Amino acid sequence: MMMRIFFACLFLGLFTAGSSLSCRWMDHKFRQHNEETLNLLDTMVSANNSTNITEVEVTVVFPNHLYRQVSKASDEDKLAFTVQVLEEVAALFEEDHSSASWEDSTVRNLLNIVNKQAEELHSCIGSHSHKKKNSQLYFKTKMYFKRLSDDVLKKKGHSAEAWEVIRKETKAHLMRAEPLASYTAN
Repeated sequence: MMMRIFFACLFLGLFTAGSSLSCRWMDHKFRQHNEETLNLLDTMVSANNSTNITEVEVTVVFPNHLYRQVSKASDEDKLAFTVQVLEEVAALFEEDHSSASWEDSTVRNLLNIVNKQAEELHSCIGSHSHKKKNSQLYFKTKMYFKRLSDDVLKKKGHSAEAWEVIRKETKAHLMRAEPLASYTAN
């Protein structure tokens, strides 16, 4: 009898430790942090919001196809994709944003929250290397964010208009990524 209980406990422990769905942080904090990030992005709206940014927006099309593709993937791949999006967003906001009318403290808060989300979600994935597992998705996502950096920020001289595009794109990504991470928590 004791041996059965021992094996049942051992099985339950191994299953829980190996499951990407066992992450308590994801259940309780991800949505809250994502909401905080979206609120910060809303406060960062440029004072000169009447600028014409349609020319900049057309150069890099939002990657809806990547979100559709990952929505059909495993829970672990969904989390890995969300982590990558968060890491790429953080990298964008670490670039020169002096032309934007944002407070430095707001950008620092945004970076802290986004980095915390990425770190905590990454710990939920497990020890498997997600980059190798779905390298095509990883590469396409990486290239999209590189185009945002090169074609929007660098070509437009890190202008306020370019940063407004990045702010809007970031908000769209966070809104699209939140259900991916939330779905895996249920």
